[in-house]
Amino acid sequence: MEGQLDYKKLIEAALFMSPNALSVQDLSNITGIASVGHVEEMVKKLMADYETKDSALQILEIDKKYMFSLREPYASKVSSLASGPDIGKGALRILAYMSKNSNTMQSQLVKIFGASTYEHMKELEEKGFVERKKQGRSKKIMLTNKFKEYFNVAAQ
Repeated sequence: MEGQLDYKKLIEAALFMSPNALSVQDLSNITGIASVGHVEEMVKKLMADYETKDSALQILEIDKKYMFSLREPYASKVSSLASGPDIGKGALRILAYMSKNSNTMQSQLVKIFGASTYEHMKELEEKGFVERKKQGRSKKIMLTNKFKEYFNVAAQ
């Protein structure tokens, strides 16, 4: 079968190798298939395949992008093996709060977590987990797609 690729397997390989979620357009570019509709159809079939398999793996859709993930309880059992950005304890507490209260004002976070919030927000922004946009005298804090991918938060 050399010279002939199974495009569904190529999509599977791309999702497996990529550290980030991939859009249908990304997968279209990788496979060389011009029809994004056809690529999306193959991704949906691949997702269905993993739903019916007795596998620890699954394919998640997050904001119209796709990525491999582990199902529970396997994810929590092997999470210590994963490498990724180390996040300070204070910054992690802020992310936990923001996951329940998205699009929060920075001034509100400072009232809750204290002056160290500024330092934590800088760390979170540098690591790509949040975006800050000036709004009045404060900044509006929004979680990014990287946050959703890293913590396997599916689109709500």
